[in-house]
Amino acid sequence: MVYVFLADGFEEVEALAPVDILRRGGVEVTTVGVGKKSVTGRSDITVIADIDTDSFELKDVEGVVLPGGMPGTLNLEESTVVNKALEYAYDNNLLIGAICAAPSILGHKGYLKDKSATCYPGFEDSFDGGKCTGEAVCECNNIITGKGAGVAIEFGLALLKYLKGEETMKKVYDSIQCQK
Repeated sequence: MVYVFLADGFEEVEALAPVDILRRGGVEVTTVGVGKKSVTGRSDITVIADIDTDSFELKDVEGVVLPGGMPGTLNLEESTVVNKALEYAYDNNLLIGAICAAPSILGHKGYLKDKSATCYPGFEDSFDGGKCTGEAVCECNNIITGKGAGVAIEFGLALLKYLKGEETMKKVYDSIQCQK
């Protein structure tokens, strides 16, 4: 199961595009609302998460994905449950995805030290010994990062490729009519 955490102020596109891509590729995804199931994004779009953090259990975790947005990123970083999920994924070498401002959370935890990653411009200083590539999407072992909302589909496809392989990713890519 891949868990996508949503906190008030999250970037809607950065959360929902990857969820859609992953589900199209046959990945089981559960959205987790931080503190509640009804979560409102930075553009005032309210999403009803599958579960809330009170119902979350570290069970069958294949990966953890964090959308960015403000103050969503700050709200994610303050969550004990999100931090426990990240620690579990990191300690077990499972997929960790973060986009926009959310890679700063990984940097603050020391997860980007000696690794390459990308983020929304202005958050590079949080990488604590990591290298910010400036790429749209950056894959470094089990950590996949994205620059911002404009690359949310590309980010989702990279997550899918990591979990299900090139062939599945290509099928989804073709089915949604991506253009290069």
